[in-house]
Amino acid sequence: MSDITSGSTVSRRTLLLAGGAALSVSAALPGLAQQRPLRFSAIGQALIKHDIRQYSYPDYRLLADHLAKADVVFSNLETAINGPGAGPPTRDTQFFHATEPEVLDVLKDFHINLLATGNNHSFDLNTGGILTTLEAVAKAGFVHAGTGVNAADAAKPAFLSVPSGTVALVAMATGRIREGGAATDTRPGVNEIRRGEDGQFNVEDEQRVLGAIRTAAARADIVIVYQHNHYWEPDFADTPAWLKIWAKRCIDAGAHAFVGHGAPILQGIEFYKGCPLLYGLGSFIFHSRTNIGHYRPEVWDSAIIDLVFERGKVRQLDILPVALNEVGISTEKHFETRGRPTLARGDRARRILERLATISAPYGTNLVIENDRASVVL
Repeated sequence: MSDITSGSTVSRRTLLLAGGAALSVSAALPGLAQQRPLRFSAIGQALIKHDIRQYSYPDYRLLADHLAKADVVFSNLETAINGPGAGPPTRDTQFFHATEPEVLDVLKDFHINLLATGNNHSFDLNTGGILTTLEAVAKAGFVHAGTGVNAADAAKPAFLSVPSGTVALVAMATGRIREGGAATDTRPGVNEIRRGEDGQFNVEDEQRVLGAIRTAAARADIVIVYQHNHYWEPDFADTPAWLKIWAKRCIDAGAHAFVGHGAPILQGIEFYKGCPLLYGLGSFIFHSRTNIGHYRPEVWDSAIIDLVFERGKVRQLDILPVALNEVGISTEKHFETRGRPTLARGDRARRILERLATISAPYGTNLVIENDRASVVL
């Protein structure tokens, strides 16, 4: 892999990427009224490094068929995509995450069409990897946000138009963004919000994100704000108090829903002004290279959150529990086949849903559990 961080190379690629982004983003009409219910599904992050279709299993198609019912399916791409011009790795540990473009076909199989690309692994193939990832997701047809050819591009909302309306995505990341990984006026990278030693956001970063939300709200029927957070609490299952405040500020700026990833575990669901705050959805695909037992069992639990919007309001929220396998199908294929999503059933489904109900209850969110599914009382 070659390093393409020289100014002339980035400049040429920048022009191509900027043009490609303009073509891949559906144009939204200001004030477009949502004429029928819009179905939006949010799933866990996709730390995908292998083509899981090579080792077929029944629930692959069951989950894909479920997600096909949604107009919009959202996830976060938790890996860098290799390609010509990708830079050298910025990590040399088991937490280095990069892969080939073919895995994007798996995400398309799951009907994911809205993708966040900004997180602590976006820079795992250096600045060149930021660009090869952008090229790959654009070529695959994903509407995406969270990284860009410069800070303005990384922060700008992406728009996806479907028959039931237009959805905008504003995506950002906090914590563990390596030196050189954040976008600047002249450098590709992640839309990072920095925090000072006092715990306060960098004002410029904060206003950049809030401005993007306002821009999105003026053009879209539904605005989704996404945050990939690695400023964890001592127990990473806990949602930081500052993040709860920030999520509400995003709603006040015009968002209709807030979705979080980062800590690989389910966190609670809160409603604010009728808008869902999904603080943490864990992982949908988790190709971790860690040893068996490295993570607590709950890390291998997740959920699909199905939302129905009508004229900008959430009218329905249903929860489908998802189970990931910590152990692969064989010693030889362990890493390639671990962390695959399946429908949680029976005791495991109830355990996932009861835990989610318990951690959501302090927010006044009531879950009704029935037949391995749950819904929120609105």
